[in-house]
Amino acid sequence: MRVIEIIADASNLDTLTGIAEQHEVADFWYGDLLEDGRRVMRMLVDDASRQSVIDALQSLLGGSDSARILIMPVDAVLPRKEDAADADKAKTGSGQTREELYNDIERGARLDSTFLLLVFLSTIVASIGLIENNIAVIVGAMVIAPLLGPNIALAFSTSLGDRELMWQALKTNLAGLSLTLVMTIVIGMIWPGHLNSFEILVRTDVKPDGIVLALASGAAAVLSLATGLSSALVGVMVAVALLPPTATLGMMLGSGQFSLAQGASLLLAVNVVSINLAAKLMFLLKGVKPRTWLEKRKARQSFTLYILIWIVTLVILLTAILARQQLVT
Repeated sequence: MRVIEIIADASNLDTLTGIAEQHEVADFWYGDLLEDGRRVMRMLVDDASRQSVIDALQSLLGGSDSARILIMPVDAVLPRKEDAADADKAKTGSGQTREELYNDIERGARLDSTFLLLVFLSTIVASIGLIENNIAVIVGAMVIAPLLGPNIALAFSTSLGDRELMWQALKTNLAGLSLTLVMTIVIGMIWPGHLNSFEILVRTDVKPDGIVLALASGAAAVLSLATGLSSALVGVMVAVALLPPTATLGMMLGSGQFSLAQGASLLLAVNVVSINLAAKLMFLLKGVKPRTWLEKRKARQSFTLYILIWIVTLVILLTAILARQQLVT
């Protein structure tokens, strides 16, 4: 459950009360009249109806510069009261509203010094783990790699038709992968004789289990965000699918092993496409969409283009993988 606090002109009080009663919120109460003529109202809203309540509030107050809508977490509500109907209602809720998802996802897609520093550090740790054939060190690098945010933001932005967030996510994703690639190219040039470990060589070929891992990572990432659960472990899964192949690609290029680099590039490309495709389909399954009719029409257009691009790209990559395997054998 959440507490939704509305600060709006006192003349809206009756309409706000009507919204609370129409959506059968668990409880609502008022604060005193403020000096500027505004009044505070709070609603205790369950997960199932929270999105519809917020949509109604935005429709009412969206044109007001002085109105504010705050969404606050609730640790517990006492006394506990839940009947069978409420239980069925709660099962259908996604746990996170569109606005809450946007706040979390947009923050993870920002290109700033913290993001670049984490990519820098995780690349160093991952490279050492790959060269030393140390899986524990590689997993440690995945923990600090911030690659979940921009990839999920890319799928989320197309669900809402938000071009600004889409370009922000693309820019952040490209910056992170490019930094990793440049760093590992240099590492490959410095230590070309140390690139024969199993952990490196296994990432120079694409196998079906790798594609399944990437698809599962993208779907699990969206599911964890949409339900309000921790996405830390899912972030590790996404990083496993992206950072080691990128590091392997860079080191193979730096050491001049272009045939192995080709395999690593195919693995990286398939993983990127699979993660984004699975994430987009999961957002669709969870019913994440814009609020207004015009925004929904724009989102449908971007959704169609987005899905088409990823599916066509995945088909091309799978064709290239099959052709490469035939040449190798």
